[in-house]
Amino acid sequence: MTDPRPAGFGRRRLAARCRGITEAPSFGMGVFAVIMLNAALMGVETYSGLAAANRHLLQIAEQSCLTLFTLEMLLRAGAHADRPKAFFRDPWNLFDLLILTSAFLPFLRDNTTVLRLLRLARVLRTARFLPHLRILLLAVGRSLPGTASFLFIGALVVYVYAMVGWVCFASSDPQHYGSIGRAALTLFLLTTLDGLTDAVRAGLEISRFSILYYASYALLASFVLVNVLIGVVLNSLDEAREMEEADARARERAANAMDPADEVRDRIAAARLALDDLEASLELAKPVPPSAQERDRPADRQLETAV
Repeated sequence: MTDPRPAGFGRRRLAARCRGITEAPSFGMGVFAVIMLNAALMGVETYSGLAAANRHLLQIAEQSCLTLFTLEMLLRAGAHADRPKAFFRDPWNLFDLLILTSAFLPFLRDNTTVLRLLRLARVLRTARFLPHLRILLLAVGRSLPGTASFLFIGALVVYVYAMVGWVCFASSDPQHYGSIGRAALTLFLLTTLDGLTDAVRAGLEISRFSILYYASYALLASFVLVNVLIGVVLNSLDEAREMEEADARARERAANAMDPADEVRDRIAAARLALDDLEASLELAKPVPPSAQERDRPADRQLETAV
């Protein structure tokens, strides 16, 4: 007797079970707690005396965290057993897989510095379980092109004012304006308005027109450009929020959508029903063959006409 279940039934059943585990709120909170525990262990290792006294315990805790992360990755991979390509389409899955596999590579395990940096990168995984933090990280990534343009304009403003400061104050204040580099560094520090009062007082001792120089720079660099940067970040934040909402709607539609194999089976069943109805209608429309008496009636009528 053949098994009526399709060949991919086992994979779909495994994916359904793993998906039920990974999509549970308790699973996300558990992984988040393990990530925080891993970060706390790294903080404890910075205290040399405490780390030396509890080295064995810290190693066991680190290995336990690594085991739990491996189990988490296996469950997430199992949740995509029926559609493996979808696992690699998720950037967070690729990031988690990269961080996890790096802990098992021999040449990375022997390098303590690289291994600690990779362990530190696990803290970034908290964004996977915190939607608002994920939106902020996405907004930072979206704002990078605009931030690059802002940095170029800011560097151009600093360079122009540094040249003007070198021309006007190089002989009187060589410590701050003796070269283009010193002048640019001075103006960069003045961008935060820290020490602006002392710079204005020193400039007034040289010339009363220096107030125009510092006032225009403070307005342009500390107010206009900073507000432009804030506008770029806020715009990117709105775009990131819209993208996150669109992804959430797409995941909801994908969760509610019918499995492709089941959809094909439903279409085949509907086609079979349609064929059965068509066959039944053809049987009803088929003409009935005449009886022997009905075949003899035309001959009898001809004889009656001849008589």
